Amino acid sequence: GAGTCKALHPYARLAGRHRTFLETHLAKSRRAGRAFGTPLPHVFTTSYATHAPIAEFLDRVGNYGYPGPLHLSPGRSVGLRLIPTVRDLRFMWEEMPQQVLDVQQQKVRDSLRAALMGWARAAGEAADYTDNVPLQCLHPVGHFYEVPNLLRNGVLTRLLAERPQLRWLLLHNIDTLGASADPELLGHHIAEGACLTFEVITRRLEDRGGGLARVNGRVRLVEGLAMPREEDEFRLRYYNSMTTWIDLDRFLGVLGVTRDDVLKAGGFSGTGALAGHRPAGAPSAGATAAQEKITAAIRTLAAKLPTYVTLKDVKKRWGHGQEDVFPVAQFEKLWGDLTALPEVDSRFVVVPRLRGQQLKDQAQLDGWLRDGSAAYVEALCEWA
Repeated sequence: GAGTCKALHPYARLAGRHRTFLETHLAKSRRAGRAFGTPLPHVFTTSYATHAPIAEFLDRVGNYGYPGPLHLSPGRSVGLRLIPTVRDLRFMWEEMPQQVLDVQQQKVRDSLRAALMGWARAAGEAADYTDNVPLQCLHPVGHFYEVPNLLRNGVLTRLLAERPQLRWLLLHNIDTLGASADPELLGHHIAEGACLTFEVITRRLEDRGGGLARVNGRVRLVEGLAMPREEDEFRLRYYNSMTTWIDLDRFLGVLGVTRDDVLKAGGFSGTGALAGHRPAGAPSAGATAAQEKITAAIRTLAAKLPTYVTLKDVKKRWGHGQEDVFPVAQFEKLWGDLTALPEVDSRFVVVPRLRGQQLKDQAQLDGWLRDGSAAYVEALCEWA
């Protein structure tokens, strides 16, 4: 919301210097790679808004001296925001719990909200939101697409060509600073033979976003957006940290594609390190067919997941320091909902809070530094 890339923010002082999220995660991978004798391939996923700044920054700092393969995975799915319906706005402002202000402040807020509902009605409820600069009209469509993006943007193709033995992936949020390539958790995931293993932590009051529940006899993750009542979320004992161990072959099997399809989509003519790559130019018929197969498979899987409608505020700047804030609607599909699908073998493991908690707001920094979290993260790192 500050117009900056969170990944590039020097959020805290570790080992004598302020570190960015990118530097911290690379330092953890550097230490793990050195401990186990092989540099870990590291991927940062980006969106249309963050890809160029992150790429330029990493180039400027020399990838922080990271010795292993480092890739950026640009998003391949984007949505167009909509003008909300008046019913959406009434629900958010009149039916959801609200803090009551003093009389004069309440009058001002009610007048503003009435004006915004009038704007939505006049602009066309549920119409495309296009009356702004393009970056304010578009939006990312949810973190479900981050792993499928690897198949569509060629990053997974390059990873498999470089390391044909690649079998397991570790996916986590940029703000889950305690997550690392822990060999015990990887061994547990392999021994269980699951497609996806999700890490959960015991819930605290400030943890918002759903958690682990039993629905119709199936243990699964339930998003806060799917709760019929807001207070139901606090009845769940375990919070979803979003850190996920992925069996690549089993996940590809859920999609209905193979490693060969992924390699062909990137222009590789064979499997493994000896695969030949076609020269740059128009893709071959086989590559085009593989790309279309992968795209169709992702859409088929996405269609099985719920779509959430969320309301966000966007700014429209008029110049000379003047700006307005408008509510808009956008759609998202979320990674945790894969646990509801019977074809996805999902498991769950409780991890220490120091590993699974997320640092989402600057207000959390004081507690994060005092409760041992900073020291825990620092012990996982090997700085360049």
